[in-house]
Amino acid sequence: MGGHRPVAVDLFCGAGGLSYGMQKSGIRVCAGIDVDPSCRHPFESNVGAKFHEKNAVDLTPGFVKSLFTGDGPRVLAGCAPCQPFSCYAHKNRRGRWTLLEKFGELVEAIKPDVVTMENVPGLLRYRRFSDYARTLKRAGYHYAYGVVKCADYGVPQTRRRLILLASRLGAIGMPRPTRAPGAYATVGETIGHLEEIGAGEASGRDPMHKSSGLSGRNLERIRSSVPGGTWKDWRRGLRAACHVRKTGSTYGEVYGRMRWDAPSPTITTEFHGFGSGRFGHPEQDRAISLREGALLQTFPEGYSFVPAHGSVMIAPVARMIGNAVPVSLGAAIGKCIVDHVVECRG
Repeated sequence: MGGHRPVAVDLFCGAGGLSYGMQKSGIRVCAGIDVDPSCRHPFESNVGAKFHEKNAVDLTPGFVKSLFTGDGPRVLAGCAPCQPFSCYAHKNRRGRWTLLEKFGELVEAIKPDVVTMENVPGLLRYRRFSDYARTLKRAGYHYAYGVVKCADYGVPQTRRRLILLASRLGAIGMPRPTRAPGAYATVGETIGHLEEIGAGEASGRDPMHKSSGLSGRNLERIRSSVPGGTWKDWRRGLRAACHVRKTGSTYGEVYGRMRWDAPSPTITTEFHGFGSGRFGHPEQDRAISLREGALLQTFPEGYSFVPAHGSVMIAPVARMIGNAVPVSLGAAIGKCIVDHVVECRG
């Protein structure tokens, strides 16, 4: 690609899912920024770029500009944490917009060649998102955005995400799907090869292949669960009190097993808990392991989340994995940017 090779700074890099994916597509990532210090090891050891532990609201345009090295087109990624805009968000709406507004300020000041943003589809419900898009247009950007199915890009999940791409180089489109609906990646082909472990156990070969323990009651519950089913398959004595009440009778997206022959549900930050969603292993009596969650997020099997001989703490590692942009989606975004740059500067 020569001088066309884009260079990127990832403002909310987390464990590196987006950056790792973009690098697979030919973008050189110069640096990542995140407020979570636990993300330093996975980002630096896998992406190979410098990690800066900073709160995005404190960033200055001059500092971010200084992180770009080389003369290729500059890409600024701003995939802020999704929880503020999810259906489970707190009602403090003003606080929801702080990171998006800061990202917009940095874009206007730095004027990168390309901007990419990824978040939950719920962001589209708010007028401030369309205001933000109009701000990009006034700043000289062409942009495109839409809600995509991650399964269309090789991610074995039902996850849906909002993607926005903007460019000062010319008109830019959305990433092209790489999988057809009949050929989506499945849970079976993604994690079916891993060794069997029990609830609360870890593999002797891979410390990341580690699952949470189960109480006696939840062990009974998962043994009564069928792939793709719900807690309604259990005998009444196993059902939680909140589900027995009429108000909870329709909430079936918890305490379920995944199916081997279908994509998994969205991998959240709490995928390690059997009761937190449909996160039960299709056959084994446990929730999926950390490694299984990472594979379903399309991180490669050798991706390092903790230093060698470090302690694998389930909740913090699961949070990094669940917050990440799936690597395959990041690669699709990266390819879209690379193709766009080549077309505009070829």
